[in-house]
Amino acid sequence: MTRSDLVEELAARFGQLTHRDAEYAVKTILDAMSDALVRGHRIEIRGFGSFSINRRPPRMGRNPRSGESVQIPEKRVPHFKPGKALREAVDQRTVQIQAAKK
Repeated sequence: MTRSDLVEELAARFGQLTHRDAEYAVKTILDAMSDALVRGHRIEIRGFGSFSINRRPPRMGRNPRSGESVQIPEKRVPHFKPGKALREAVDQRTVQIQAAKK
């Protein structure tokens, strides 16, 4: 699902929302989540999952073209951990879809 698919779904489910309002709502939520992660906060959405920041320590890498060693600096990257309800729902639906194909 893409961002525009999410906007379409939101506008379709809630008739009182225009496409523009749904787009603004999705943008606002994603911006707020991004800002929280940038500030180092953890985001937890019960029944869905949590977003946090993981630290990748500096390391030595290798340039594939020249074979030369390259220092790769420390990075902070977003990490998503699905919640129990989401994991179980995905697992259950996957099993149902595979059973229907047989």
